[in-house]
Amino acid sequence: MSVFNVISLLGGLALFLYGMRVMGDGLKKSSSGAFKRAMERVTNNPFVGFLLGALVTAIIQSSTATIVLASGLVAAGVLSLHQSVGIIIGANVGTTITGQIIRLMDVNADSSSLLQFFQPSTLAPLAAVIGILLIAFIHFKNSDTIGSVAMGFGILFTGLMSMTAAVSDLSASGAFNSMILAFSSTPILGFLVGLAVSFILQSSSATIGIVQSISMTGMLTFSSVFPMLLGIYLGDAATTAIVCAIGAKADPKRVGLIQLMYNIGKVILIIIGVVLLRQFGVLDSLWNATLTSGGIANTSSLFNIICAILLLPTTGALERISRKLVKDDPVSGRKPVTELASLDKAFYKAPALALSSAKLVVSKMAEMSSASVDLAVDNLIERDEKKAALVNEDEEYIDEMADRTSNYLANLLPFIDSGAGNDELNYYLTCVSEFERIGDHAVNLIENADSLQEHDNAFSAIAKEELRVVGDALTEILSYACTAFKEKNLMAARHIEPIEEVVDDLVAEMRENHLTRLRDGRCAIDTGFTFLDALVNIERIADQCSNIGVHTVALFSDKTGARPHDYIKELHLGKDAAYNSEYEHAHDLYIGRLENIIHNHEEREAGEVTG
Repeated sequence: MSVFNVISLLGGLALFLYGMRVMGDGLKKSSSGAFKRAMERVTNNPFVGFLLGALVTAIIQSSTATIVLASGLVAAGVLSLHQSVGIIIGANVGTTITGQIIRLMDVNADSSSLLQFFQPSTLAPLAAVIGILLIAFIHFKNSDTIGSVAMGFGILFTGLMSMTAAVSDLSASGAFNSMILAFSSTPILGFLVGLAVSFILQSSSATIGIVQSISMTGMLTFSSVFPMLLGIYLGDAATTAIVCAIGAKADPKRVGLIQLMYNIGKVILIIIGVVLLRQFGVLDSLWNATLTSGGIANTSSLFNIICAILLLPTTGALERISRKLVKDDPVSGRKPVTELASLDKAFYKAPALALSSAKLVVSKMAEMSSASVDLAVDNLIERDEKKAALVNEDEEYIDEMADRTSNYLANLLPFIDSGAGNDELNYYLTCVSEFERIGDHAVNLIENADSLQEHDNAFSAIAKEELRVVGDALTEILSYACTAFKEKNLMAARHIEPIEEVVDDLVAEMRENHLTRLRDGRCAIDTGFTFLDALVNIERIADQCSNIGVHTVALFSDKTGARPHDYIKELHLGKDAAYNSEYEHAHDLYIGRLENIIHNHEEREAGEVTG
């Protein structure tokens, strides 16, 4: 075998691996949304998880990708560890479909047979032509993604054919014959080679594909191939376990560990089965028989299916062992550990899942910032050190979530195609900033209360009653803002603006009432300034909610024809009957309560004077 054969072999290998990556990336991108929706519906029945894992892996052509994505969903709280075990076992079966595709190398057909279309020499250029047409000339939704899948398929088989041609001279090589004999007589050698190559390539499918291409020499037998397969299974499992463990919390690490334990069990079962069948003479005719590409694919599929059937009942035991080997993460109070763990870079190749993970974190931000405002307003009315401490603690977490999510989304941008996905990413980035600011204003309200305490001051009874009214209005508008974001709810978004205008009215009325109290000497100047500063923060919280509402309406602009800025302009011009009605209702409710407070206070003062 000359140096030129080696160059050709390595070039074919490079094309094969690149084709697998291009095809797999395209399949993952096109199916990630459906994958997420299917995952969310997984029950605690391991068999359902098994079927899903097998199906998804057959589609995206990578057991490692399936298991790593499942690990991320476990970290995000979408899946439980128990639900993931069936998916892991199914992924090990689904990955064998790649070998069944590669076995098309065995197809033999004459020029008049339809089977000729299934030969790689026909499929490869045909797929490449379809791919380039879709990428460069034919444009429709997802045309680039489908084109990438087709191109990857064509490149994969072009690489396989190049590898096959390069190794065709090996059958006459004494060195190659000696190597095959060594694999047959020393199974551990084949096992180690399979383990090492699979670990380096990080793909069992790719490694088995290489073995299938070498089988074209006619020199590989069952006795030399089966130890390689065992090594390939363990090498791929070790890679997956490492990927799942990097920077992960306890449960995602357990997912990778379960994959490794399952494959160790699978290897042990195969060894026991082969040894017993060999002892009883069942494998005598097969042991030294030559294996074609199809024979290797069938052997791998059979190994995986039988082991899945035998080991599926052990899902509970695998979960328990993983929990004993990987200790639980330390509890850290209110810190959103689960949500932050969901920001997994492994999801970048499945943008729908990455966006879903970001949404989970921003939703947590929304909940925490809304709760912080409620606590801050309560603390402003009646000083409570515990509530103040919670707001300050949560603000640190909100800031951390904002920083981590913004960076995550910025790094995700190159993986997002223009269109709906890009609009959604921009929406999340904008809402991250809005919810972070709401948390900041909640802290400002805590500082307003601190200022009162430092000067040994307190708001008057009437000021506290007014704060309760505007606090209720904030609770309502924050509820709409959270729902609008978390559910992408257009109706909730439209409820925000009327309440925001009423909050503005409340703040204006409260400011005027407070200035009157200052002029009448019923309120200290220091206390008055603190009250006015608190009103500024309250008004800005409502403004941030308004921004969230506008951004949410913008998401629906293609469907409703509404432009966000025109939408706001028309509302404020009184051109929307539903808005006018809702504003009047909210105005009567909250301003009416404010006026009743003033009226009742004046009556009490008049009664005291009369008395």
